[in-house]
Amino acid sequence: MISQASRQCTVELQALPSRIGQVRRIVSAQLRYWNLDSLIEKAALGVTELLTNVHQHARPDKVCTVELELLLDRLTVSVHDHDPRLPTVLERNPADPLPTSGRGLALIEAFSESWGAQPQGDSGKVVWFTLPAPSATPLPPIPSLPVYGAAGGTPFTEPVPFETVEAVRERPPADRSPAVAG
Repeated sequence: MISQASRQCTVELQALPSRIGQVRRIVSAQLRYWNLDSLIEKAALGVTELLTNVHQHARPDKVCTVELELLLDRLTVSVHDHDPRLPTVLERNPADPLPTSGRGLALIEAFSESWGAQPQGDSGKVVWFTLPAPSATPLPPIPSLPVYGAAGGTPFTEPVPFETVEAVRERPPADRSPAVAG
């Protein structure tokens, strides 16, 4: 099930490898919809790591909820599962400098603004991370353009006097013949 309320998106799923890719696409699409394209890579990586942890470690089941919440200038990505055990960041093992597993939370810690895990009583836990959301980018200033006069196409150096429609109608027509370069 997917539900959305202004700046919140919730997806309930079973954390199976085939579903993780689907959730990555949902997260990416939601962030594009919110015009937060710059956060897609980090949010998708983080949600992948958290869902992989649920798949590998959560008991008694793999059912979980992924939530995206945008408040002011911060995106929070959280995953709630039914396992009450809190995750821990594994210490680096000098004997294995390139481990193939156990790096998920360390990655999240490295690229996120903050992260944490919180017990939810009998209903499990929630693991979350935050990313700074870009603020509304101001539009670039409009360049000042010269104001050209009707005769000769030269810029005005003096303020243009206000003329009423009647004054323009009473004025004799200007010579509108094209200038010939000599």
